[in-house]
Amino acid sequence: MERNLKNVLVISFGFLFLFTAYGGLQSLQSSLNSEEGLGVASLSVIYAALILSSMFLPPIVIKKLGCKWTIAISMCCYIAFSLGNFYASWYTLIPTSVILGLGGAPLWSAKCTYLTIAGTSYAEKAGKNAKDIINQYFGVFFLVFQSSGIWGNLISSLIFSQSSTNGEITEEDLACCGAYNCLTDTTNTTESTKPSNSLIYTLLGVYTASGVLAVLLIIIFLDQIKSDQAETEKEKLETPSFWSTFLATFKHLKDKRQCLLIPLTMYSGFEQGFLSGDYTKAYVTCALGIQYVGYVMICFAAVNSLCSLLFGKISQFTGRKLLFALATVTNTACIIALLLWKPHPKQFAVFFVFPALWGLSDAVWQTQTNGLYGILFEKHKEAAFANYRLWESLGFVIAFGYSTKLQVYIKLYILLSVLVLSMATYGAVECLEAKSSPGTPTATKKENGGPLTQETRM
Repeated sequence: MERNLKNVLVISFGFLFLFTAYGGLQSLQSSLNSEEGLGVASLSVIYAALILSSMFLPPIVIKKLGCKWTIAISMCCYIAFSLGNFYASWYTLIPTSVILGLGGAPLWSAKCTYLTIAGTSYAEKAGKNAKDIINQYFGVFFLVFQSSGIWGNLISSLIFSQSSTNGEITEEDLACCGAYNCLTDTTNTTESTKPSNSLIYTLLGVYTASGVLAVLLIIIFLDQIKSDQAETEKEKLETPSFWSTFLATFKHLKDKRQCLLIPLTMYSGFEQGFLSGDYTKAYVTCALGIQYVGYVMICFAAVNSLCSLLFGKISQFTGRKLLFALATVTNTACIIALLLWKPHPKQFAVFFVFPALWGLSDAVWQTQTNGLYGILFEKHKEAAFANYRLWESLGFVIAFGYSTKLQVYIKLYILLSVLVLSMATYGAVECLEAKSSPGTPTATKKENGGPLTQETRM
């Protein structure tokens, strides 16, 4: 096997094992650690730490440790979070959430840097276009990585389905499910309906082992980048100084279009936070039991991945405006339906309809918003995507932050309000673009765009 391709596969499967564990744990936090809102508080802390990490750490850590050891050590930050769940409390989960958030940005930056260097190296030897090879390597990575959402949730559902307490949800419990949930109730995640400690420890043991396997894969099988390549990359990383990179992120807010895109970018964090933090707890865990959370999130992940690929291709023919309209209508319909629907186990199929439609909408928000940033801010991509990560992460922080303080129906109204504001400001951006380049063939071509690769959350 060609050596660079071997390294790409090592990184891909390393991330697959790591995010099989993290993705499954993230989906379960609001249900598994519902007491005093500990689970969603930990998720909020993760994304708050990620904001700080994205601004400061990646260039420094990669420069000091190199890509291979940055990836390996950052993966250990994720394992720490799995270990913190063994004895879930404010004294274990919050510190490990901070550790995970700080390790997140260096991990993804080192992965991107490594794949870029590997692709460039092979292209030089083979006399091929570097951009084409790099795109191929990222394609291989995401082909393997995207399935992590399926495996992590499948593991949790299969393990929790062994619980002897399944199926003991009463009509009194069901009265506290849905949009008008009872804030004082723990919605079927405690006492008789909570999985036994042995099952929880089994799940956490599998997740921890998966994370350890990821680290071992990287340490044993991933090659070091050649010194001359590493030095070249370090020079690139050193070019923008620590503070200049930080300030460039906020200087970019002078661009009116960036300011107008803030609601849309934050909405991405709001809607993902609602699905993983509120829908899984107030609808699925409450009415069906925690063992079904994994299956529901598998449905979301599968539809999201398929639609991301589909929308990336058809955007060439439809343009982004039609896709944004489709996502808006679909999300609005889901929000209104969730306000009206009273979940009941007899309506089993309905529990999967919502995450499927949510996955369709999220695929648009991810692919098209990323593509929009790339098109509008082509000359300032670094600052633009730093803003993207900043405002999306802030959306997550806010969504998880108020999760335990408000009833679900209030959160749905907030979600709907942010969506309406997002579409209004997005429309303003399109109007500004139309005025700045009316009837320009280049502008039309850019609007239609091309296939886009969906970067993962966290």
